[in-house]
Amino acid sequence: MKIAIHGRIFKEETKPFVQAMFDSFVHENVELQISESYWAILSEAGITHPATSAYNDKQDLFEADFVLSLGGDGTLLDVVTHVGDRETPILGINTGRLGFLATVSPDKIKESLKEVFAGNYVLDKRTLVSINATLNDEVLDIFNGTNFGLNELGIMKTDTSSMIMVRAYLNGEFLNTYWADGLIIATATGSTGYNLSVGGPLVIPTSDIFVISPMSPHNLNVRPLVVSTDSVLYFEVESRSNNCLISLDARSKVVDSNIKITMAREKFKANIIKLSDTNFLNTLRSKLNWGFDVRN
Repeated sequence: MKIAIHGRIFKEETKPFVQAMFDSFVHENVELQISESYWAILSEAGITHPATSAYNDKQDLFEADFVLSLGGDGTLLDVVTHVGDRETPILGINTGRLGFLATVSPDKIKESLKEVFAGNYVLDKRTLVSINATLNDEVLDIFNGTNFGLNELGIMKTDTSSMIMVRAYLNGEFLNTYWADGLIIATATGSTGYNLSVGGPLVIPTSDIFVISPMSPHNLNVRPLVVSTDSVLYFEVESRSNNCLISLDARSKVVDSNIKITMAREKFKANIIKLSDTNFLNTLRSKLNWGFDVRN
């Protein structure tokens, strides 16, 4: 079995669980590959492991049976970009904070891996967004070939600019002109992220929809809109500062505001490993503290 691993810095109390995970691999017929950045983190923490190779970018990643993400949801978003159209199954281990995607707690790592090795899991196929950006009819490679995301596309003003104007088109038809701090176009998976913080709805992750949510709109009658993932969305931006911020998940870049962006559903999906004890509704209640009000 071939396993790739990527992660971020973890707390001291998590260290024994991470070390125990690597110790267990010694007794399994497992070939490990670790991202270069996580290899350095493990060395700094004094973690020993049996891996013999590292990868620096997605081209170096070997053909793994699955990939482990050790961190929070942001780490798992990184792993999605590493895997890309290979659609390699990803298991999220939460050594970070919130963890809507990374649901395995550190003390359950070994137990969860046994389930995975035994094939006792299902794949949660998550829709991705894909973007195409042009400026003066020239195609832009904003994110170095990684023009897809699991959570959302963001079109936003920069820190020093006033609100922007975004003209939105749905399947070639004019939808609306948004005067706002920006727009968040989220997948069902991303509904618990930036979308939620700007007043968008929570959506069951398997739903086939995008949510268009304005950020601090000038017109208070403008509300989030749910559209099918079959939709093709097109955006034109105007800004007094002549620039805007484009983001895909945790990646962002300031670009010329004359940019034109087309967004659609990506052809491939992200395969998130779902174990038998993983339930989105339970995750919602625990992460958002539903039911903790003493009046309930």
